[in-house]
Parts: sequence; C-alpha cells; structure tokens
Amino acid sequence: MGLGLGRWLPGLGTALDRVQVGGTSLPIAIGLLVMMYPVLAKVRYDDVGSVARDRRLLVPSLILNWVVGPLAMFLLAWAFLGANPAYRTGLILVGLARCIAMVLIWNDLACGDGTAAAVLVALNSLFQVVAYAVLGYFYLEVLPGWLGWSTTSVHVATGMIARSVVIFLGIPLVAGYVTRRVGERRRGRAWYEGRLIPRLAPLARWGLLFTIVILFALQGSAIVHRPLSVLRIAAPLLIYFALMWGVSMVVGYRSRLGYPRTVTLAFTAAGNNFELAIAVAIGTFGASSGEALAGVVGPLIEVPALIALVYAATWSRRWFTREVAR
Repeated sequence: MGLGLGRWLPGLGTALDRVQVGGTSLPIAIGLLVMMYPVLAKVRYDDVGSVARDRRLLVPSLILNWVVGPLAMFLLAWAFLGANPAYRTGLILVGLARCIAMVLIWNDLACGDGTAAAVLVALNSLFQVVAYAVLGYFYLEVLPGWLGWSTTSVHVATGMIARSVVIFLGIPLVAGYVTRRVGERRRGRAWYEGRLIPRLAPLARWGLLFTIVILFALQGSAIVHRPLSVLRIAAPLLIYFALMWGVSMVVGYRSRLGYPRTVTLAFTAAGNNFELAIAVAIGTFGASSGEALAGVVGPLIEVPALIALVYAATWSRRWFTREVAR
C-alpha cells in the first residue's frame, strides 16, 4: 500500500515530509509514538530495579550494541560497498544508531520481556547521546585511516541526538508510566492488566502498520527508481540483522536468560534507530545523496527482516522449553 501511494501520488512524499519532528516526518513520528505507548504502558515499572541489576543481561547488551554491532556494520559496509563511499558511509551511520523505538514492538510481538526491553532501550538512549558522535568519528575517520582506507568526515550535533531520544522514547515512556500508576492506583493491577491493557494493545499494531505504510510511501520512489542500488545496500543489511539477532540469541541461551529476556537481548541488538541515521545523513550530505539513500533503505529492509525474525523467535521457543525441562 505504501509503495502504491508513493507511486500513484508523486507529491505525497513531499507533503508528508514537509512538517518534521526531531528530523523525522510528522506522520512517522505520530505512528511511532502511538505504536510505543501501549507497549510502555504494559511495563511493570516496579520490576525495573531487578532487571537493572541483572548483569547477565546488561553486560552482553552493552557489548553487542556498542562494540559488536558498529564493528559488524563497518566490516560489512566495506566488504560489500567498499567501492561506493556514499553508500558505505550511510550504512555505517545506520549501524552506529542503536534502536530506541520500533524495537519495543518487535519485542512485544515476539513475547519478550517488556520491562527488560524498556531498561535496555533507556540504557541505549543514554549511550547514544554520549557515544554516537564519538563512534562516528572513530569508524569514519580514525579506523579507516589506521587501515590505510579512505576516510569520511561527519559532524553530528549532540543536541539533535538528545532531541530524538526525548521525543521518541521520553514522551511515550512518561505516558506509559503515568497510565500504569494512575490506573493501578484507582482500579488495581488486576483491572489494569486484565481490562485496560487489552484495550490499549491494538493501538501498537495499528501504529506499526500506519508507520510502515507512511515509511514506504515517503521513500518508495527510491525502490522504484534505483532498484539495483537498493539491492546492493540490502545485502549487507540482511546479513547484519541475521548475524546480530542470531549471535544474541545464542548468547542469551548460553547465559540461561530464559526465552523472554533472550528475545529482548536479540531484538535490542539487531534493531537500529533509522530516524537518527536518516536525519544525520540528510543533514550532512543532503537529501539526494547516496548516504541518505543508504539511510532510507535501512528501515525499508529492517521492517520485513525483523518481522521475519519475530516468527523465527517464536519458533525457537521450543529450545528454551526443552532447556527448562532439563
């Protein structure tokens, strides 16, 4: 539907992108906020402390997100797109932006631990504000220089990153927290989780579908007019998502985290903050640049890839059931 709208209504993309919030199109921002609110309203905030003390979850998450993930995308970008510096740079920018929004819905669809997801996303958000610009400098200028490869200079404003975090995580997080506190105080936890949450839950699905349609309507012309470029960028992305998710699932399984937290670890490691990556690419190189195209292709590939991994996660549940039985 999104591709069709973008194709049949050529001016739609421009109209949708005219108003932006935090560097992201307003309709996409609305879709993300609607999608995330029910998921964060389901979180049991009383359990956050126990999750925050679980080193078996936090340490692997930090290593996978801030060491393994950026390095893996850097290597894949050079292996597949070494001869195209624009696409290569755009792909590295995607790899450096850890997911703080859509990962919550993937985790929810796969029946992961919602509280653990909220903690890991909040942790990634703090690291993103501090580390994104530093990692961009390292992977685009320092490391290629050490290896004798070509370098790229990118300036990333910390304020833009912080604004993205506040909008796409802070607003739905506060709304979800207030909803739970007020709902439980007035009607009790049984009513809140048995009556209110089931009514709010469909909003997450509708928000996800709306976001996907608008996303493809905005960027569908890139697929239609530059299909070969999209395929070239898609190949390393698909490998990246499968690799990060698979490695994380193995780490969680070996650490005996159990299915819910292992799934949470896997999706928070595999997802990326496409809103930030696209904003940085467009702000630095321009909307028509190859870097921007690579950033745009990121979510177009990530959405179907991670939906497929949701099914893979539910299929893998049998292995965790066997482990518990043993």
